[in-house]
Amino acid sequence: MTIKVLLADDQALVRAGFSSLLARAEDIRVVGEAGTGDEAVRTARAVRPDVVLMDIRMPGTDGLTATRTIVADPGLAECRVIVLTTFETDEYVFAALRAGASGFLTKETEPDDLRQAVRAVAAGDALLSPGATRRVIEQFAHRPAAPTDTAERLAVLTARELEVTRLIATGLSNDQIAARLCISPLTAKTHVTRAIAKLGVRDRAQLVILAYETGLVLAGGGRHPER
Repeated sequence: MTIKVLLADDQALVRAGFSSLLARAEDIRVVGEAGTGDEAVRTARAVRPDVVLMDIRMPGTDGLTATRTIVADPGLAECRVIVLTTFETDEYVFAALRAGASGFLTKETEPDDLRQAVRAVAAGDALLSPGATRRVIEQFAHRPAAPTDTAERLAVLTARELEVTRLIATGLSNDQIAARLCISPLTAKTHVTRAIAKLGVRDRAQLVILAYETGLVLAGGGRHPER
């Protein structure tokens, strides 16, 4: 199976660099490029990529707005967005994740990590750079979020699914969760899949966001005392 990728960045040199790196993987193919957010949305609708590498800062419609549009489009339900950012300065990362992005990468990401990140997000079973993503979430988790019926949303999960969700939010992979809970990796993956389905989120990254927004996991890695 070939993973189709759309590159959205206002710098042609950056797009060329990413395109060259991705071209070295037999299972990944760049199917389109865009220099603005509007162009990214139009091209995504035209080529139906599996993954969009989206620069967060572009002229006109920025990457955040484009991400929201793509995620909200029923015709692009299978499309996943990876936000490209400079970690230290970009304050839109958490908003992008909340808007529906499946993760983020810095533009200094190593080639092998870039290709693996694309594969992971396309598969829908791994969160990108869990340690760095967690730091971003913790940095912005104190900001007000939309009101949620926390108790009702979390009540649909079993005790084991709640525990697995907590561990996901601390950045653990399925294999690490399996080792921590003394279960098989397949069982861990099943719990993750069920939690995603029951909570109505798109993927693993959105499950992490929900864990912080509902207070299931507290910024800093702690757990809510009542859950």
